[in-house]
Amino acid sequence: METNNHAYHIPVLLRESVNALLLHQKSVAVDVTFGGGGHARYMHSFLGKEGRLYAFDQDEDAHLSSDSLPGISMIRGNFKFLKNHLSAVGVKQVDAILADIGVSSHQFDVPERGFSFRSNARLDMRMNRQASLTAASVLNDYPEEDLLRVFNSYCDIANVYKLVQRILSLRNSKPFEYTEELAALCLTVGPKVKAHKYQAQVFQALRIEVNDEIGALQQFLIEASEVLRPGGRLAVISYHSIEDRLVKSYFKKGSFSGEITKDFYGNVLKPFVEVNRHPIVPTEDEIKDNARARSAKLRIAEKR
Repeated sequence: METNNHAYHIPVLLRESVNALLLHQKSVAVDVTFGGGGHARYMHSFLGKEGRLYAFDQDEDAHLSSDSLPGISMIRGNFKFLKNHLSAVGVKQVDAILADIGVSSHQFDVPERGFSFRSNARLDMRMNRQASLTAASVLNDYPEEDLLRVFNSYCDIANVYKLVQRILSLRNSKPFEYTEELAALCLTVGPKVKAHKYQAQVFQALRIEVNDEIGALQQFLIEASEVLRPGGRLAVISYHSIEDRLVKSYFKKGSFSGEITKDFYGNVLKPFVEVNRHPIVPTEDEIKDNARARSAKLRIAEKR
């Protein structure tokens, strides 16, 4: 039951994440990031006739890859609207939720999606291709202060001001259209020794902004706490420190700011109890088989 669509996406931390959900034959479960269906297939293998599995994805390509998955109810939508989408199909509470945050291998590997600096394509980067904001829109239309916010917030580079000034200068003569233009710009302002890492960071920041990934993650975590039944479990796999910090903070303190709220008796007010205090990371063998797993971190929590 663990066969996966490797051409689309290799599921990361498959057993560790799904086994932690404690699924049984009657579970009502949700995979909010269907992708190639690897996690969903394994989750479905635990369910009996009375169990139900709902799978979310806002990318139409993911839904095209789901045709051969009977028993899984597909929902096309952003997981940040988890509560509304489940309510629309008559589901108020669930037993388990899995989220594999980030870009699928498929999205990286299809050049025309514009996610990668390694191939030339239009600067798109939309996970939901019905959305209006693209990477080109950000580069060409954002004022200086918003560009500074994006690159200061969503990537770890030291010369953000220099990068933004270069973007402003170039777009005055010719609007950005293609990934190779941005990749070439990065080579002129980034360190020569770690050129690819610099390019990856800049592209990551743009992708996060285009898809509102941080806002979506925050809203999802709040809504997950509202639809999970007491004792239900949430497993979140993240791939960069910004996401992991948010998940860690919400699980530990019940907030994204790191502030703790306590009740009259001094108990911390938070919706979850951590199952693992430290993140679970892939083994060396998994990373050898799937290089994109190297930065993954899995956190698991149980609804109070």
